[in-house]
Amino acid sequence: MLTDPLLRPRVLHLRRVAPPAAAVAGELDAVLVSHVHHDHLDLRSLRSLRVKRFVVPRGAGRVLERHGLRPADELAEGDELTLNGLTVRATHAAHPARRGLGASASLGYVVSAPARVYFAGDTDLFDGMRRLAPLDVALLPVSGWGPRLGPGHLDPQQAAEALRLLQPRVAIPIHWGTYLRLGMSRDALREPAERFERLAGELAPEVSVRILEPGETLIPVEAAV
Repeated sequence: MLTDPLLRPRVLHLRRVAPPAAAVAGELDAVLVSHVHHDHLDLRSLRSLRVKRFVVPRGAGRVLERHGLRPADELAEGDELTLNGLTVRATHAAHPARRGLGASASLGYVVSAPARVYFAGDTDLFDGMRRLAPLDVALLPVSGWGPRLGPGHLDPQQAAEALRLLQPRVAIPIHWGTYLRLGMSRDALREPAERFERLAGELAPEVSVRILEPGETLIPVEAAV
């Protein structure tokens, strides 16, 4: 299972500086797409994969189907889907999403089997996060592609504050370190993840923060939690 795969060496003004994405052998059970923005629903990346089904927010299925990517299961907040023994539940995400003339909701996902893993997608901090607790693992975005983050995104401070609501055992910062924008130094790529780790230590010291470099693996999750 993959979430929001963006696998290309270059996307508009962004250049991939992390190692090339590892080849995915065989057929994926599912790709979970959080919202329709181009850096999260990248058609070229999706077409490069063999996928049994796509899971997308309600209203986003037509984007995939227009390009021959099917079947697409559309979920609304609170909907659940069973995938090969895993339960996938769509959760709220505070992030406006529009693509072309159409808009659709944004989602996060909680995957249970039986460990509970939360993938936040793109979202702002929202009080309803407390209803997802407790979690085994929280995958939280801590950065973005521009010089500053606008509404609908977690920065390192907000992501650390989210830990007090989500109560995960392990937190892994995501959405950092892969692509370099024009005018940005490589040294700045890791800073959001490290700042999140420092702030998490102050605000939620009971949470174990694991910073994974792009391409690095945490195995097994059971040992971490």
